[in-house]
Amino acid sequence: MIALEDNFSDILGKALRGLHLSEEEAARRAHLAAKDIRSLLRGEVREQPLTALAASLSLNSSALLDLAHGRYQPSVDRPENLVRVSTAYKNMMVNSYVLWDRENLDAAIFDTGAEATPLLELVKERGLNVVAIFLTHSHADHTQALTQLRQALDVEAWSSEFEPVQGTRTFRPGDLFNAGRHFIRTRHTPGHSPGGTTFIIEGRDIEAAIVGDALFAGSVGGIKEGYQESLANISTEILALPDHTILCPGHGPLTTVGLEKQHNPFFA
Repeated sequence: MIALEDNFSDILGKALRGLHLSEEEAARRAHLAAKDIRSLLRGEVREQPLTALAASLSLNSSALLDLAHGRYQPSVDRPENLVRVSTAYKNMMVNSYVLWDRENLDAAIFDTGAEATPLLELVKERGLNVVAIFLTHSHADHTQALTQLRQALDVEAWSSEFEPVQGTRTFRPGDLFNAGRHFIRTRHTPGHSPGGTTFIIEGRDIEAAIVGDALFAGSVGGIKEGYQESLANISTEILALPDHTILCPGHGPLTTVGLEKQHNPFFA
């Protein structure tokens, strides 16, 4: 089982940075001492100050406490033809995904991770015909193996027109692709990066979304600008999908729309 990408103190830090609050400002806002804020950010679980700070940051305190006490770990059954491949990049693990049509074996790869070999081994083992590579955003942990993959597979790669990656063609929000009988639609979900994209997968036997670093199980990616607007966009473009939709983040475990609406402190 893959661990959650963020713990409760990571989430508090992301909210503080998103709202441009210092520790002292956050303390005044939550009617706490600055030392209380510092202890929470160090990972000390203290329920009263945690609840007060969460409320002042518009985070769901019950969901945050569940994370603090290790009570939330999503377990999601995925279809056989949607596989996560995780590779090591510096001090973290990054996810890539492979989707294919069960009948004609046409496939798409979403993000490359740090190393092409595991993806190429999966393609060979399953006898897949990769038709395209899609990038959720341009950060190096998600694109490092792009050149190696393109050379090995001789396929086109695609990135957002708002965040083009060298050597790729660009798509716009709302563009539609396919891998066999699976349709892949692009949705613009910026915040972590300017061209952050979610790929909505629609098929006879699967409903899923490749969300990159827009959303993690129990958290969100670091939002560099437009914090409130980015959270609203995630609600509209991702969490408005049916509750059973499988969400495939760039880091951490799989989750679903329904689980995140209940357990993610930013949205619960």
